[in-house]
Amino acid sequence: MKRPLILVIAAIVVIGGYTLWSLNRTDDLGPSIGVAEAQDANIDTAGILEMSIGNPDAKVTVVEYASFTCPHCRSFHAGVFKELQRDYIATGKINFVYREVYFDRFGLWGGIVARCGGPDRYFGIANLLYEQQQDWTAGGDDAGIARNLRTIGKTAGLADEELNACFNDADKAQALVALFQKNAQVDEVNSTPTFIINGEKFSNMNFADFSVAIDAKLAE
Repeated sequence: MKRPLILVIAAIVVIGGYTLWSLNRTDDLGPSIGVAEAQDANIDTAGILEMSIGNPDAKVTVVEYASFTCPHCRSFHAGVFKELQRDYIATGKINFVYREVYFDRFGLWGGIVARCGGPDRYFGIANLLYEQQQDWTAGGDDAGIARNLRTIGKTAGLADEELNACFNDADKAQALVALFQKNAQVDEVNSTPTFIINGEKFSNMNFADFSVAIDAKLAE
């Protein structure tokens, strides 16, 4: 899914009594990204956890760059990802790292909800976001999407107090975007899903091609 990456602006949207960061798009990831990096140089991203499952000591690490609002990412998680879980993640052959891409403010809001439950709940909430993507993104209005995301969070067991705290943490939202911008530039990510397998970049693949790529790295 090729869409322009985004740059954060210092704007806050208040919806239904809680706060969500709003983002504006740029036309591309070109020269303007340098301006964003200069602006974000002093943002502390050390507290942003890398979300991963599998074997942290595995020989092969697979990094996925994906957006919660990306239909191709939804399809990947409905199919290929489950096969990767069965054959490579559950068996300890790989470490799988998920990095959020923010094409729009709704993708960021989804990331905030997914992270609100901490690392133990992250992939479960991410799965809900993908399974219900067509529902929670329907309409495209800020208030409706915010309500839908709150419902998903509560379905995952998050209390109103937890969700309020997460939605109102503007510093963390800014740090998420700053880290995303840094990682996306380093790995030259311009579409989703994008995969980095032991440092080598791949575009979206079916499971057979994924297996060939992973097995080649395991054999090295």
